[in-house]
Amino acid sequence: MAKALIDDRLWELVEPILPPPKPRHFRHPGRKPLSNRAVLNGIIFVLKTGLRWIDLPAELGWGCGKLCRERLRDWHEAGVWVALHAVLLAELNHADRIDWSRAALDSSKVRALNGGDKTGKNPTDRGKKGSKHHVITDAKGTPLAAIVTGANRNDVTQALPLVDAVPPVGGKSGRPRRQPKKAYADRAYDSQKLRAELRARGITPKIARRRTAHGSGLGIYRYVAEQVQAWLHGFKRLRTRYERTAFMHEAFLSLACCLICYRHL
Repeated sequence: MAKALIDDRLWELVEPILPPPKPRHFRHPGRKPLSNRAVLNGIIFVLKTGLRWIDLPAELGWGCGKLCRERLRDWHEAGVWVALHAVLLAELNHADRIDWSRAALDSSKVRALNGGDKTGKNPTDRGKKGSKHHVITDAKGTPLAAIVTGANRNDVTQALPLVDAVPPVGGKSGRPRRQPKKAYADRAYDSQKLRAELRARGITPKIARRRTAHGSGLGIYRYVAEQVQAWLHGFKRLRTRYERTAFMHEAFLSLACCLICYRHL
């Protein structure tokens, strides 16, 4: 058995969220299913190393690739990663480790080797198929939300969906919070309409303007979003998209955001 990738504290947060196992047949129960904790170790191992499912070593004791893939799909479909992200954000908020004074938005492109939905021609990679990871973070670099689109989608069109994807964050008395005071973004988000929409939501836009000299000074606030993108690409399975279905790639992205949030605890 390899060294576990999940410590006891993380498992205490994950276990109550996982759906109950399917009931076993009374007369012919068959082989006892592998524990959810072991399978989750296998999923995280694939996420970190970038291995193909079929190459997951059986000697690790974390199940075969087919089993891990099916559990990842089922758990994502059941909303496990969304719920876990909300729990982790609430823990961070309770510990005063989320800075709502400002947020930062950024995107990064990844090649989609097998095409599929939510892909498009990557303008920075000779028009090859690719996807984009759009991320919004708090002022300390905690990922608040992340979405996947085609590589040809303009950042400005995804800013509002990204802001609206931030879940209500509890952890403190009063109403859950989901909006920062300010939003920082680079020139790709320059739009008067976007600024108006953000102000309507009670968010002050801090967006660099196009056709102006560099050196706006906003980079000292926006760098945290770029940092989170680098952390996401530290998970090798997210550097290149192999899944034809965006659903599975989104599952990996959501799980990676959860693991980054857990590091901040």
